[in-house]
Amino acid sequence: MGASIRWTARTRALLRRWRGAPLTWLIAGGFVLMLATAIGTALTVDRFRQNAIESGRDSLENAVRMLARHFDRQFEDFAVLQKSIIAELESHGIESAEIFRSEMGTLAVHEVLRAKASGWSDVAGANVFDSRGVLINSSRQWPVADISIADRGYFNRLKDDPAAQEEVEVVPGRLGNGPAIVFARRISGPHGEFLGLVSRAIAPEQLESFFASTGLGEDSSIAMHHQNGQLLARIPHVEAMIGQNFRTGTPEQMAVFERTFVTTQLASPIDGKDRIVASRLLTGEPLVVVATKSLDATLATWRTQTKFFVTIAALSIGLLVLTLFLIFRQVTYRLSLEKQRLDTAMNTMTQGLLMFDQDERLIVCNRRYIEMYGLSAAVVKPGVHFRDVIRHRRDTGSFEGDVEAYCEDILSNVGRTKSAIVETADGRLIEIKNQPAAAGGWLATHDDVTERIRADERIAHLAHYDALTDLPNRVLLRGHLERRVAELAQGKPFAILYIDVDEFKGVNDSLGHEVGDELLRQVANRLRACVSGNDMVARLGGDEFAIVKAGTSDPAELTALAETILKALRAPVDCRGQEIPTDASIGIAIAPDHGDNLDDLLKRADLAMYAAKSQGRRTFRLFVPEYDAKVRQRRQLELDLRQALARGEFEVHYQPLVDLTANVVTGCEALLRWRHPERGMVSPAEFIPVAEDTGLIGEIGEWVLKQACVEAASWPGRIHIAVNVSPVQFRSRTLALKVAAALAESGLAPGRLELEITETVLIRDDEEALAILQQLRELGVRIALDDFGTGYSSLSYLHRFPFDKIKIDRSFVSDIGQSEDSSPIVQAVVHMAAARHMATTAEGVETEAQAEVLRQLGCSQMQGWLFSPAVPAAKLKQLLAAQAVAA
Repeated sequence: MGASIRWTARTRALLRRWRGAPLTWLIAGGFVLMLATAIGTALTVDRFRQNAIESGRDSLENAVRMLARHFDRQFEDFAVLQKSIIAELESHGIESAEIFRSEMGTLAVHEVLRAKASGWSDVAGANVFDSRGVLINSSRQWPVADISIADRGYFNRLKDDPAAQEEVEVVPGRLGNGPAIVFARRISGPHGEFLGLVSRAIAPEQLESFFASTGLGEDSSIAMHHQNGQLLARIPHVEAMIGQNFRTGTPEQMAVFERTFVTTQLASPIDGKDRIVASRLLTGEPLVVVATKSLDATLATWRTQTKFFVTIAALSIGLLVLTLFLIFRQVTYRLSLEKQRLDTAMNTMTQGLLMFDQDERLIVCNRRYIEMYGLSAAVVKPGVHFRDVIRHRRDTGSFEGDVEAYCEDILSNVGRTKSAIVETADGRLIEIKNQPAAAGGWLATHDDVTERIRADERIAHLAHYDALTDLPNRVLLRGHLERRVAELAQGKPFAILYIDVDEFKGVNDSLGHEVGDELLRQVANRLRACVSGNDMVARLGGDEFAIVKAGTSDPAELTALAETILKALRAPVDCRGQEIPTDASIGIAIAPDHGDNLDDLLKRADLAMYAAKSQGRRTFRLFVPEYDAKVRQRRQLELDLRQALARGEFEVHYQPLVDLTANVVTGCEALLRWRHPERGMVSPAEFIPVAEDTGLIGEIGEWVLKQACVEAASWPGRIHIAVNVSPVQFRSRTLALKVAAALAESGLAPGRLELEITETVLIRDDEEALAILQQLRELGVRIALDDFGTGYSSLSYLHRFPFDKIKIDRSFVSDIGQSEDSSPIVQAVVHMAAARHMATTAEGVETEAQAEVLRQLGCSQMQGWLFSPAVPAAKLKQLLAAQAVAA
């Protein structure tokens, strides 16, 4: 029983190896193909042999059929002649042999015979013999020779047997050379008495010449036999064989003379060769036509074909063997190369890999698995049992637990994909995946995922915590707030405090990002210290933080918390040796007092924070409904603003620019006004920021540019027009194209157009801004720097780009003429502009004293209420007309 089981196991293993060995199958397939080629060739050759034999038989059958048909007709003619002669002779009523002899041996009878036989060309003609066998008359000659046939067998048979009417026999010739085939017919008296016979003779050569016309080919023969076996004629001719009797031998040979039609294969009694024989009995005579052909001659063509097919088969098999050899060598090389690559790939894998067959024995194991658990390659090798591998791991200390239980668990799940993460004794995390193999067994991978899991944990932490402060981020805060909102139904209120660090951008810009980051970390630590364990402190991004205060809706308690936070933040922060004072603006929203919807609460806390910032910063504000109203007002203003241009609600007013020396208008600044159908005139200070925030300022600014150019084109040629360009317009990168289009449409000379830009435009991307300014300058328009002195880098821009004009901000003009005024600053700007050949315009001039001081300081132009506010185009034309009259 045990031997049977082992044999079965070995058989199964062998079959598995064969199933998994494509090269083996290739070789086996090649041998099968060669065997099939050999068998196919043998079958084809055998079939061709049978076809050759059948063809030979058909050829012989056709030959004897044709000969039999021919001789049946010829011998029938013989019989007709003989019968007519006999009828002529018997018509004389001769009753005795003596009378027959006397009356038939006359010249008259000779003439009759000659007349009847004149159409025949046989050798012996027609001969008449008496009852003693003596020739008494002949169609060939007269008088006749003295010839007796009394010794001939055919004579005696006809004489002795009244029933015999005809005999055919080959005999030695007496009327010519060589043997002759004699056809003899009995002549009987009125009472059946034998009177004599009439014979005709044909030479065998005459038959043989006709035999030769059939053309049966080499090593073939055609013969005519009497049915008694006597050979009458034959080709090839053998004189000694003529007259011999061949009705002897086997039953197959005897059947040739007995059956009407025979086709067979037998050994020739003449030359002993295997021959194909076809015979046929004549219908009118006891004669047999026999045709034979040796088997060797019949198969001659077949042998040539056989040599050809065997040669082709041998070449095919040889070519197949060569092909198999080349494929075997190539496949062996590729398999070797692939095995080498596979070994390299497996041994460079970061995973340990094992493959077991369905008998639980190891097929493949890579180096990583050995190294991962510190195992011995001498133990863990192909053929070792799965349980032995686990026992070896236990012995080396890399496996802890029950070996049998572990093995049973793995083996019971071999048909399913299973994955598990286990921790080793040294603290590593190993992910083990078992996958079923297609041919049975399973594939196991062991992956050290310690770093990956730790990294995933770090990533998960980073996904929910701020990397800089380690505070919960916006995502985690929202999840926490969703749970808090859900708890409102249980009567658990909470509050949201939005905290924005004041002036943080200045710290970042002046002291650098490293100091800024340290400041944010210190702020985070101080905010943590201000709350309890049930509260959450989160960083929303940038300099914004949030606190979720749980369990309270008391404004007094929240106010106290806000003051505590402000107090904690106001203490100077030591950042890398820098003492940095800081403060914050705080907005507070309470749930459920200010809403029970998460997004509404966040928005309201944000609104409260911005309210604190807009009211001087460094303070806090609790949300009040008015903040929502302001937001709605802004939203409505934005909606109205989007429709204002289409409805034609915008107007362009013009404020004159007055030359301080000549006290005349030399230009005007185009200023946008909005005449709202319900609210009346809306202040630019109210709607311009909204237009800039929404991006509408680009479309509006383009409209203002076109309107101003069209209007200025109708003014006197010395009056130029100034148009403000917003940062949004400037950043569109199509400003120069739009300016060129406006000039072309209006017909305004480029030198009369002055574009005013602020330093804000230049601060964002000075290189690109300077490139755009250069494009505008190439158009021929003038460029003015607006609100000079309120930015950060004005002097550098003046150096890098030659502006045509500098506009001094109204903040420097308002206190001119008072003690400790801004006159020195204005004078410095004027001198600097003059040195660079730039004009200067003072904004916001409202008194004569301010105008006089500016005139004395050398300022070029002024604009302000002192001369005229911004007025509609019609009123400006009146002003310009009055100035022209006064001039």
